Amino acid sequence: MLSCYRVLDLTDDKGYFCGKTLGDLGADVIKVEPPGGDPGRKRGPFYHDIPDPEKSLYWFAFNTSKRGITLDIEKAEGRQLFKELVKTADVVLESFSPGYMDKLGLGYPALREVNEGVIMTAITPFGQEGPYKDFKGPDIVASALGGTLYTVGDPDRPPLTATYPHAYTICSMHAVVGTLIALFHRSVIGRGQYIDASAQIALHFTGSAEIEGSWEFHGITQQRHGRKRFAIRIKDDKNAFTPILWSCKDGNIGLNIQLGPSGEKGNTALVEWMKSEGHDIGRLGQWGFKTMDWSVLESQEESDEIHDVLQSFFLKFTKEELFKKSAEIGLKMGISLTPKDMMTFPQLVDRGFFTEVDYPELGTTLTHPGSPTRFSDGAHGIKRRAPLIGEHNIEVYQELGLPVEELAVLKERGVI
Repeated sequence: MLSCYRVLDLTDDKGYFCGKTLGDLGADVIKVEPPGGDPGRKRGPFYHDIPDPEKSLYWFAFNTSKRGITLDIEKAEGRQLFKELVKTADVVLESFSPGYMDKLGLGYPALREVNEGVIMTAITPFGQEGPYKDFKGPDIVASALGGTLYTVGDPDRPPLTATYPHAYTICSMHAVVGTLIALFHRSVIGRGQYIDASAQIALHFTGSAEIEGSWEFHGITQQRHGRKRFAIRIKDDKNAFTPILWSCKDGNIGLNIQLGPSGEKGNTALVEWMKSEGHDIGRLGQWGFKTMDWSVLESQEESDEIHDVLQSFFLKFTKEELFKKSAEIGLKMGISLTPKDMMTFPQLVDRGFFTEVDYPELGTTLTHPGSPTRFSDGAHGIKRRAPLIGEHNIEVYQELGLPVEELAVLKERGVI
């Protein structure tokens, strides 16, 4: 659906996902790497654990649907070539430190003179302005200053970052949305514009309901509680915390115990199931689910007593057994899937979510996650594997009218 647009992708790992998403939507995304290859190619894990810039699984994952060229934009000839490419482009993506592109003479004002319609999207830790704009911001820093890291982990230990670097993935998606809106707006105003995407703000936005909301409405600083992530209001307007992830025989299930009328049917059925299995239901035996809520509890310890009863019951079953039974009795429960589970999960298999991508250099195909969305009129999905270093140099530069002989000279000079 975006096949009429060309995107020049200068990003490092902070913005790979932005270019990939636009490419999966059909845009002609050209990944511009320095001669010798992008530093992200050195990031593992690697295919068959062989460290090689052409075998980085991280690179494979986040650079599909792109063509690839090499170009040194710090050289004068490289900057001129880049401007020639900008004349043919609709979007430029970059994730350098604020001011870097301006110092090279390739900032938005300079590129706008070359192509009034070009849209420039910058992905940075903190944005282009403000006292933090020049600070370094790896994912753990963006997560900390975005407010989410403080809430992750156990109460008796320091905070933990999430096991996967989310900050720039989330920021990249905001950058995609901003870029698409700017493309649409260009059709109205007749010119491009500058998009400033901040990872800190993107992450701050995702956690605002849980983190800032607790402070704004209740004066409570959200604390770390391990698995007990869900806050409940107990007696005397105090807080206690309940799990939303529970252990079972072969993994974990997700369950948020809701009280009051909305949870009456499922909770009553759960207690009856526990009794039929001969399980000691403890205090749950005196609970009136329709009329009683957590406010009857006086402490976290009382809450823990109820959770211990439930946890010991769930440990008797596999997650599949719990899921099937919960569906029968009307209990809102879900399965926590492992990577192996994901590959064979029937819903994902039926939708054809996973995509086999051919890697002829490796003599194999690799399975990639596909598109989360489907369109009734248009395609969304991986168009090609991630590019090799300089794979499309001849193809792209010849589109600018450069003869092969000149490309050889530029390569010898280290420009491409």
